[in-house]
Amino acid sequence: MRAVVAQTMAVDVGAKMRKIAAIFAGQGSQTIGMGREFYENSEVAREMFEEAGKRIGVHFDELLFNENDLLNQTAYTQPAILLVQMVAFRLFREACPDVEFSYFLGHSLGEFSALCASGAIDFVDAVELVHRRGQLMQDACSDIDAGMMVILGLADDVVEQIASDARKEGKKVWAANYNQDSQIVVAGIKSDLVALESVFKEAGAKRAMLLNMSVASHCPLLSSAGEPLGMLMESMIEDSFSSPIISNVTALPYSSKAEALDLLTKQLVEGVKYKHSIVAIEDEVDLFVEFGNGTVLKGLNKKITQKETLNVLDLASLEAVKSEIC
Repeated sequence: MRAVVAQTMAVDVGAKMRKIAAIFAGQGSQTIGMGREFYENSEVAREMFEEAGKRIGVHFDELLFNENDLLNQTAYTQPAILLVQMVAFRLFREACPDVEFSYFLGHSLGEFSALCASGAIDFVDAVELVHRRGQLMQDACSDIDAGMMVILGLADDVVEQIASDARKEGKKVWAANYNQDSQIVVAGIKSDLVALESVFKEAGAKRAMLLNMSVASHCPLLSSAGEPLGMLMESMIEDSFSSPIISNVTALPYSSKAEALDLLTKQLVEGVKYKHSIVAIEDEVDLFVEFGNGTVLKGLNKKITQKETLNVLDLASLEAVKSEIC
């Protein structure tokens, strides 16, 4: 990977120059009602909802604001999360047009929002892309009982060794999400995960809990999705990155279409190095801003770095962040 020189973001806040990274959460951050305040109070937000809905044939106001079973189906979860994140980001950019970012970073699905925020993919194309990504992931797991499990209280190498030993016995289990120290998510066949629950606990895990997931993200069970996803990305991603993106796969920056195609294909089947990514850039930024529903990444960041994380998730938080950094 070629070296990338980060663009330095300079914001004058009380004569202090601050460098900022924009961050975006992944699947699991969705809730009914997310984005409602933006939708009800912003014509821009309503237009984005309509444009996104037309592209994939979904009424996003109904999907997001009414109780339903679709929001937790990955093919709909992914575009819904990305939509709300990009509405939040767009409204922030309109409120603070002079603010630039040193880096963009996302957790799993959030890396596609980072790609969109960087200018490397059109917003509506990104909605379609992650909708199809969700379908491809679901299709890859359609004939298997796939799942994911969060492990609390164990070091990464201990979890990795347990998973490795299990694979030698014919089980299909892999480390998938490196969220923070002592919190790692494993993916694989659900029955194999359940069988290892006692093994993780005997090794000292405080908790080993199945997640409400019907796919096994970031492991080889998704290998069949790689080629069709790559073809979709080839037609949508452009070489127009305003600032580098930190890769989930390498925890290193990239800013070209060729790198994006390679790394986002690998991301399907390799672990998300979120905590590694934050550590990699924490000395180069002064502040993180999380865009979209919830405060998932802010919570993780509290355990990873001493640098502050702000959130833009509704109108009040938008105004607070505007006052802080614009």
